[in-house]
Formats: sequence, structure tokens, C-alpha cells
Amino acid sequence: MAGYRREERGREHTGTYRLFLSNAQGQFLSPFHDIPLYAARTEDVFNMVVEVPRWTNAKMEIATKEPLNPIKQDVKKGKMRFVVNVFPHKGYIWNYGALPQTWEDPRHSDESTKCHGDNDPIDVCEIGTKVCCRGEVIKVKVLGILAMIDEGETDWKVIAINVEDPEANSFQNIEDVRRLKPGYLEATVDWFRRYKVPDGKPENQFAFNGEFKDKDFAIQVIKSTHEFWKALVMNKESVGGIHCTNTTVPDSPFRCSETEAKAFVDAVPAYGAGDSIPVDVDKWWYSKKN
Repeated sequence: MAGYRREERGREHTGTYRLFLSNAQGQFLSPFHDIPLYAARTEDVFNMVVEVPRWTNAKMEIATKEPLNPIKQDVKKGKMRFVVNVFPHKGYIWNYGALPQTWEDPRHSDESTKCHGDNDPIDVCEIGTKVCCRGEVIKVKVLGILAMIDEGETDWKVIAINVEDPEANSFQNIEDVRRLKPGYLEATVDWFRRYKVPDGKPENQFAFNGEFKDKDFAIQVIKSTHEFWKALVMNKESVGGIHCTNTTVPDSPFRCSETEAKAFVDAVPAYGAGDSIPVDVDKWWYSKKN
């Protein structure tokens, strides 16, 4: 988290909760637009914004359609959204988040999946030892990628490991995950396939028959979504309802002043005691695997 600070606002597990990020100088940032994608000179190390710590259930996400894109909890049918524990999984089975300065363009049909993008930053599953905290910015080494098809849209899932993990040097590609963490990739596919089923939705599908593509393929996808983001943040008109307000992107027509950014944050109530997590969040949900 070096160089970035978290500021929570509103009440946790309610519709008012927002988590904003700022830099060491106190300047508020968009975790979508202002945090650099590349964390090092090497092409396989990127910044990751953690939205959901491992083992937790609250579906937190970067608010792409709000000024400064704070992290908030998703709402479904008027209720705060928690993912169900689909046996044998407990909450999210990795630290889950997004790569900043990437965007899966809903106007673009991916040549590999033949589906359009999902209008979000690209997702990351971080498989290291540490349970990260919400809003933490970590440096990750990319290992591979999974192409989930979510309601007809391409929803890439990057597999990565924190570069500060004690085992990071042992992981160079997706096959190292298969060898050193047996069952983890299969569990990942199972999790994404079934996590919406308790809500009455069909199982998610995957391109490439659910096979993971390697690091080189993943990096090319990331580079492509970075180019889509560049076009988005430099466009004079918003696309897909995305809010492009930022405080640091040179020449962006959406760049705002520090005073304006602070006003966005101050418009959200101060942090206070939140609602308790519903008791049924800890229940197991059982089903037969297809």
C-alpha cells in the first residue's frame, strides 16, 4: 500500500459506503484512472487494486459510473450483495480486484472469444499467501488468464501473485500454479462457473473450453484493454456510462482539480458504524455439479 492511502466514508454494508484512495501528498485519486497500470519496468508486473479480500463475501467493486470511482458494495434488488458460499468454497477464494487503467470495451468484439467487453476494468485473482485489505494497491506478477463469458460478454480473469509473496519467485507461468497449488485452477473455474447459480441464473460459460491461457497471452489481453482505456479517458464524451473524472492523467478532458476531487469525497457522509452482515452469509449452498 506504499504511496496510497485509504479513506472510508459512509456506513459499511449500506448503500452509503465508499472507499476513496489518495496519494502520499493527500491528493485524491481514481483507482480506475489515476493509478498506473505498470508497477515496474518489466512487462509482467502490474498494479492491482484489491476490491475483495480473500474469504470475504461482500461484493465490493470500483464504482465505474461515479466521480473518482470509489470502491462500493454492489446492490441487487435493493439489497447489499454478498456472494453465496457455494460448497466447498468460502467467499472469494483469492484476493479479488482489478487492474487500473484497463477497460473491456463493450463496443469491441474480442477476436478470441467473439464476445464484446463487459464495460469494466479487467479482473484479477491474486493467489498469494497474504489476505489483503480492501482498497490496498499491490504489485502483482501475471501468470495466466481465464476467459469467462458472463451473460454473453467477455469477462477476463487474470491469475496473478503478489510480487512480495514469499513464494513469488517460484511462480513464472500458469503451469507453475497447476504444479505448486494443485486443484486451485480447477477450483477457480468451478467458483466462476457456479457463483451466480444460487441467484437463479444459469452457470457461466468459458471460452477455450475453460482452459487457462498462459502469461504471454494474458499480457497481450492486458495491453489491449490498456489501449481501450487510453481511448476512453481521452475521449471528449463518456462511453458506456463510465465516469472518467481523474486528477492526474495528462491532457485528459475529464481531469479535475484537487479542490473538485475533495468536494466529491466530502459529499459522502463521514465514516460511521455500519450494518451487521446478514447471518445467512455464512451458510453453505449445495448443488450438483453439471
